Amino acid sequence: MAAPPALEITGLVKRYGRATAVADLSFTARRGEVTALLGPNGAGKTSTLEICEGYRAHDGGTVRVLGLEPGDRALRARVGVMPQTGGVPGTAKAGEFLRLMASFHTHPLDPAALMDRLGLTEHARTPYRRLSGGQQQRLSLAAAIVGRPELVFLDEPTAGLDPQARRATWELIADLRAAGVSVLLTTHFMDEAEQLSDQIVIIDRGRVVAEGAPAALTGAEHQLRFRARAGLGLDELLNALPAGSAAKESPAGHYLIEGEVGPELLATVTAWCASHGVLAEDLRIERRTLEDVFLELTGRELRG
Repeated sequence: MAAPPALEITGLVKRYGRATAVADLSFTARRGEVTALLGPNGAGKTSTLEICEGYRAHDGGTVRVLGLEPGDRALRARVGVMPQTGGVPGTAKAGEFLRLMASFHTHPLDPAALMDRLGLTEHARTPYRRLSGGQQQRLSLAAAIVGRPELVFLDEPTAGLDPQARRATWELIADLRAAGVSVLLTTHFMDEAEQLSDQIVIIDRGRVVAEGAPAALTGAEHQLRFRARAGLGLDELLNALPAGSAAKESPAGHYLIEGEVGPELLATVTAWCASHGVLAEDLRIERRTLEDVFLELTGRELRG
């Protein structure tokens, strides 16, 4: 028989009083892959992770973690968890804590080597509460993977990290995937999700609004951007552009052309600029980004 998925969620519901945090959520995370769970603040990401980790009860639906119910004792040695905050006693010294976590497993990673890789060796004797926020994040990550888990839950693993530590974390996650470990992570960094993930699940208001591989979500569509004098008017340009194209202008004179970007479209845009006696400055062709897709699906208003 084939092994069950790393994670299978069907019709998940979680309520806090009258508020519904997770509403009929369904998705599957495949084994040996990195799955990113994305969404605005309050979309239900952390509640979903905490249910999967066995820390919260759910009000409806089913969840299977490596084929088992969340919280099953058999999962303790098979699953690693990095919470968004906390999880380590404030007085625990970094090195001692990681060695303690390693002692709970039969074949753990070498704690000293892991500390060194994450830049924590010189802070081995520092109590957790005296570590910087980034150092606390790295220690929590080390504790989540030191037992060689089959599945790791990472809740915003690079929040508060400097570029060097963030890059080291990316490399570590890539190594986990190469070793066959399944990873479910949440993040607010779209470039991180696009770089690391095999599959992306975007949720909003507790429901899935899109899922798929990064390339499938962003598509093959490209954008042409340039700057010119504001107020040129787009009607003439839109009439000349290939069918299916769209054009937008900001009050500051930033222009965006969406569609099948090729030599014909580029020539049309530059000719239109020339007819108005202006030069298209900072002209560049870009692929639609994951952030573009995310904002299209979830809106641009601020969330609490």
